[in-house]
Amino acid sequence: MSPLTPDRRVRLRPAVAGDAVRLRVWDAQPHVISATTDRHDAERAFPDSDWDEELAAQSDVFRYFIAELDGRPIGAMLVIDPAREPSHYWGVIEPDLRAIDIWIGEPDALGQGHGSDMMAQMIEACFAEPEVVAVVIDPLASNARAHRFYQRLGFEVVGRRRFGEDDCLVHRLERERWTARGPHGATEVTP
Repeated sequence: MSPLTPDRRVRLRPAVAGDAVRLRVWDAQPHVISATTDRHDAERAFPDSDWDEELAAQSDVFRYFIAELDGRPIGAMLVIDPAREPSHYWGVIEPDLRAIDIWIGEPDALGQGHGSDMMAQMIEACFAEPEVVAVVIDPLASNARAHRFYQRLGFEVVGRRRFGEDDCLVHRLERERWTARGPHGATEVTP
């Protein structure tokens, strides 16, 4: 997956081992938890994640990124090749896709358009890989706000699907649909 070097206000950089501490803090934020599970008693958004192990295991099939605003980390993203990643979270799925997870970790960074900027950059980076035909996402079926957010970016609903205990509404963005929307401001993606 390509590193990102866009000329944007929010910059994405590959996550490194030292980011595990911050990811643990964000993992316990109520707004992150409520976006990732319908369980009201959940104490963590990603209860099965050991952030030190996750970051150490990054590869060409899954990679974390940290979003920074003026050098301050505000959120994170995960990009995977869902057909090849080791947990097989997506099950049997066609090749040449990318799946994206996004979360704004800092509460004071919510609602300011940073998520849209982060997604646009990552979608551009995914489609900079010529073999990638579409991007998929899996917000909770109950998260209508996330559905509107993704649909504004051009994602279309595929349908409901259960991932473990989570009832999700899978969305998909085809390369052609994204390209037809015009320039998105990501000025450069370097290999």
